[in-house]
Amino acid sequence: MWKRLGALLTVVVTALLLLIGGAGTASAHATLVSTDPAGNAVVPTAPAAVTLTFSEGVSLSTDSVRVLGPDGTPVDSGELGHVDGKAATARVALRSGLGNGTYTVAWRAVSEDSHPIGGAFTFSIGAPSATTVSAAALQNPQADGVVAFAYGTGRTIAYAAFALLAGAAAFVLLCWPAGAAVRSVQRLLMTGWVALLVSTVAVLLLRGPYERGTGIGQALDLSLVRSTLDERIGTALSVRLLLLAAAGVFLSLLVGQLGQTGPEAPQAPGTEDDELRQLERRAAERPLRDARLGLGVAGLVLAVALAATWAGADHASVGEQVWLALPAAMVHLLAMALWLGGLATLLLALRGGVGLRAVELFSRLAFGAVGVLVLTGVYQAWRGLGSWGALVDTEYGRLLLLKTGAVVAMVGVAWFSRGWVGRLRSAPDRAEPVASVAPEAVVAGTDPVRAAQLARQQAARAEATVRQERDGTPARAGLRRSVLVEAAVAVAVLVITTMLTNTPPGKVAEAVAAAPGSGTAGAPAASAVPGRTVELKLPYDTGGRTPNAKGTAVVSLNPAGVGPNSVRLALNDTAGQPVEVPEVQLALTLPDRDLGPLPVTLKSEGPGRWSGTGQLPVAGNWVVSVTVRSSDIDQVTAVQPLKIG
Repeated sequence: MWKRLGALLTVVVTALLLLIGGAGTASAHATLVSTDPAGNAVVPTAPAAVTLTFSEGVSLSTDSVRVLGPDGTPVDSGELGHVDGKAATARVALRSGLGNGTYTVAWRAVSEDSHPIGGAFTFSIGAPSATTVSAAALQNPQADGVVAFAYGTGRTIAYAAFALLAGAAAFVLLCWPAGAAVRSVQRLLMTGWVALLVSTVAVLLLRGPYERGTGIGQALDLSLVRSTLDERIGTALSVRLLLLAAAGVFLSLLVGQLGQTGPEAPQAPGTEDDELRQLERRAAERPLRDARLGLGVAGLVLAVALAATWAGADHASVGEQVWLALPAAMVHLLAMALWLGGLATLLLALRGGVGLRAVELFSRLAFGAVGVLVLTGVYQAWRGLGSWGALVDTEYGRLLLLKTGAVVAMVGVAWFSRGWVGRLRSAPDRAEPVASVAPEAVVAGTDPVRAAQLARQQAARAEATVRQERDGTPARAGLRRSVLVEAAVAVAVLVITTMLTNTPPGKVAEAVAAAPGSGTAGAPAASAVPGRTVELKLPYDTGGRTPNAKGTAVVSLNPAGVGPNSVRLALNDTAGQPVEVPEVQLALTLPDRDLGPLPVTLKSEGPGRWSGTGQLPVAGNWVVSVTVRSSDIDQVTAVQPLKIG
């Protein structure tokens, strides 16, 4: 067994290193670094192609980059691909004979953190011009409804299966009593393993159609599968399949130990012979304890590696403090599995008559798991939200509130469960069997009517005895009902968790999620008068303690109309004095037409002062966003609407 455990650990560590090695290249959501032609540039002649360069590798679909002429018609030839095979680039060829005017480039790709990213920019041939780009032309294709449902269901099942597999294995190793029935928990372990295997394969096959908006019939398209395997999420899924093969070996070893190992209450020593027998028994049990220890270490390494296949391809793998966010996400997932998967195993164990000691052990483990969930959850919420307003202004924040409510409900039900555990501790573990009528009580020759009555009474008593053996004491029955409700709420938590991992964090979505006209803190939308300068004041507070953490960003645009605009940005502290910050970004977004964000390249003109040129290709309700970073960890995005035209 030890050789098999060594081989198992080797496979798991190799897979984990493969996953971590792939995750180390990304430090943030992919961003557009440069374009050719450059944004807002005016070129003398029509280029042959448009090239985009990103900060990290991206995956492309056939319509990832679209170029629209001044009249809104497509002018690209549709020949899209990476430049010289470089994953961080995209190039689309243009038709020949393009006339003068302003052209709009809208792009959409999938970042290495598995989330879609997009934006737009403009360039002009000869001279800038007005442009009419319809909303339909800029509308990006959405995932097929059947594919989206199947993909989301597969991800939810994967979370639930991992929780069931890891939680049940932990319950067996830490709480399962010696000599208890093992067949039911074996089925539970195998159910978790098979469900995780099937759901992982399903997600791998559905990822391609989900990204490209095609139908379910494309799930078996090998070209889409190969494209998915080249992405970060494809690497994570393939590593997960490798780990599941190792998990199959682990389960075979674990099942072999069921019914032989487990916490067992020592008997009180009496005579010298009794003490000698206890010493012999402990010596005989030492190999079993060593085997359980080896299985525990292997199971822990395997569970950590499986958790990394989620954390390494999600929000934790990008952005700030990746070194802390990755282990925090893994610990959060493991604590969730210990609690929720253990609940399912406890529910099954209570049906099988597991003893009080196992229930108390799991109660303590679950209490610790809840504490870990709270700590890691608070950190993840702080990292993903960025501001209190994002709790209600972004989909990520609203989902986080729903998950918090569901977890609070689970904790409330768990409190009732602990109360039933206390009652179980003070009550007999089993109800007293109902006395039955001795056979000799029925005297031969008894009246037939009386004999029939006695027979019915005996049958009723026998049925009551069977029911008591199955359900146990009222305290045990109450505990089982409470655990069942807790497990039902856990299903809702898993569904919300899946939705959270598929939603951009609040920091990313906050600027574009603000509806035009709503403004910041209730500010009305500024209306620009063409030919005049419009000035916007955006208060910001990064939450830091440095002098530059709080102040006002003043954005000026001239002539505040369709086409190129001169942009000036000033950052002032609360006293109105210029302040310097490590990083500041300004972007323009038109949510109604899914256009942008259009970044404005800023040139420093002294402390707290920048200038640049912003291109507004069409009229509409635009959103101006200013992102201020006052330290390595303190950052905020302030937004304000601006009506053009």
